[in-house]
Amino acid sequence: MLCQDCNEREATIHLTQVISNQKKVLNLCEACAERRGFNNPLKNVPFPLGDFLSSMVEKAQAASGSLKQIICDGCGLTFAEFSRTGRFGCGKCYEAFHPQLDDLLRKIHGSNRHVGCMPAGSPEKMEPIRKELKLKEQLREAVENEDFELAAELRDRLKEMTVKEH
Repeated sequence: MLCQDCNEREATIHLTQVISNQKKVLNLCEACAERRGFNNPLKNVPFPLGDFLSSMVEKAQAASGSLKQIICDGCGLTFAEFSRTGRFGCGKCYEAFHPQLDDLLRKIHGSNRHVGCMPAGSPEKMEPIRKELKLKEQLREAVENEDFELAAELRDRLKEMTVKEH
């Protein structure tokens, strides 16, 4: 997305302001944001995620003996480098480090799946999504509690919902 001020550079700063229920969004490049008086107070602060990831990787290596050196085919970034910086080199890094990221996300968030916010829309449109999410949570709990009869019933209800959608 291009900066909405200069229309030349990539917008890297995205500001949202809500005043009296009116939402205003600014998508600016760094230079235009600075010109408007917006500056990032954390710009020169070290990125703490790298330290956190390094400690998580070290724990994983200690638990499994050793983690083989994984390298991204797209940019050559190693998983060890990613764990130090907390930043990917390219879009292919997600694929290259997928198994390790799944483990890290589960440890950090308790899940490796991001659900995010519900899209705007009428409540009627959102109800099937809410029901599906609730059934999935109940299924997870049933499996954890080893209530396999309930889990099978919930699984079948979920399958039925997905068949109706398609």
